[in-house]
Amino acid sequence: MPERRLLDSTELVAGLPENMREGVQKRATTRTFERGDLVFGQGDPSHELFVVVEGRIAISTRSTDGRESVVAVLENGALFGELGLFDGGPRSADVRALTDTQLLALDYDVVRAALREYPEALWPILRILAQRLRATDEALADAVFLDVPARTAKRLLELAGESDQFTLPMTQEELAGLVGASRERVNKALALFTRVGWLEIKGRNRYRILDRASLEDRSNP
Repeated sequence: MPERRLLDSTELVAGLPENMREGVQKRATTRTFERGDLVFGQGDPSHELFVVVEGRIAISTRSTDGRESVVAVLENGALFGELGLFDGGPRSADVRALTDTQLLALDYDVVRAALREYPEALWPILRILAQRLRATDEALADAVFLDVPARTAKRLLELAGESDQFTLPMTQEELAGLVGASRERVNKALALFTRVGWLEIKGRNRYRILDRASLEDRSNP
């Protein structure tokens, strides 16, 4: 199936010999989720990892009082759910579909068997984990050194990518979780950006960047 070929482009599978890649592909299963569906919850048992075929998912953590913080938003080709592969521990975060989403699921036992036979393929997974750790370090630094408008500007630029017009793939409550602030404070930052002419918002989730340079300047310490 074409979606299973997507595994070839992931760092996890790309490092395997061709015959092993084919075996891994055959063991992958397709899962579909509607917007808002929970893929798995924080504390759930872990026994498989996932690759995003189409759509967007949010990875978030919850505090003991129920507050939610969005750690990352992942799109096509992204790998997630790999931590339990190494320690067998429960899920460390919630994962929810931000849009209608299709995933490939791969059982840990399949991956472990491939890695035992070809341990060199561990390096791409270690690179993924290192990138996630760097992203976590950056998020912690942002929380210390950037105010809410700066963090809001930075997250908007990340979500927009190279395009000045984009559809926000989440609710404003979810955006607030990604920024790491209350919805009210993030809304005030958005209102400020529109008032000074840096941003245009149409409807609930259609955004247009009018002054990228100013947003970039505001996103820095």
